[in-house]
Amino acid sequence: MNARTSPALRAISSMATRAVLGDLASAWQQQGGRPVAVESVGGVDAARRVQAGEALDLVLLSSDAIDRLESDGHAVAGSKVDWVRSSTAVAVAAQAPLPDIGTEAALQAAVLAAASIGYSTGPSGKALLALFARWGIAAQVQARLVQARPGIPVGQLVAQGEAALGFQQLSELLHVPGITVVGELPPAVAIDTVFSGALVAGCRDAEAARGFLAFLAGPQATAAKRHHGMQPL
Repeated sequence: MNARTSPALRAISSMATRAVLGDLASAWQQQGGRPVAVESVGGVDAARRVQAGEALDLVLLSSDAIDRLESDGHAVAGSKVDWVRSSTAVAVAAQAPLPDIGTEAALQAAVLAAASIGYSTGPSGKALLALFARWGIAAQVQARLVQARPGIPVGQLVAQGEAALGFQQLSELLHVPGITVVGELPPAVAIDTVFSGALVAGCRDAEAARGFLAFLAGPQATAAKRHHGMQPL
């Protein structure tokens, strides 16, 4: 049985990398790699499933989430590979006026003016709440915060009118219909997430899994990353 005809390795990821991983898993298989079937769910749910001992071969989450899985023995120690960086962006409904987010002060003013603010359950959402706390406006905007349910893109909340201003990783906003991506956060308050992969404890084919992670981190993956609004490391 060769790599092409071997049963697919099972991988789990967060929604932020769903599209780019779909493209890269296909490219990996086309060049002769063992098939990898990637299931993308909310990042919190993905980590829980790995911790619960589900039969998986690879896990692809934010770098700190992978660190926790390695430290508790659910991911193979030393197998972590950082493979892509994703920046947080701002979106509004398709026909809405575009707020000024070019500076930290302008972004803060846009947040304070927004009737409702959508954010995710993932690392960008946590970082956004920390930013509001640092600005001293957490209590002021608390009643206007709308957290997307796991697996639901913030862009969908914006398109449906549940959130006037939406914050999520650019890769998750790019292809959502009914919204306009205003742009990435200004450099002074940029929220970037590094995504990593690791072998899950009990991985069935460590050699193939490590090969796939190396492919994700390699130069041949650069074009797909940029296409999906992400940056190579």
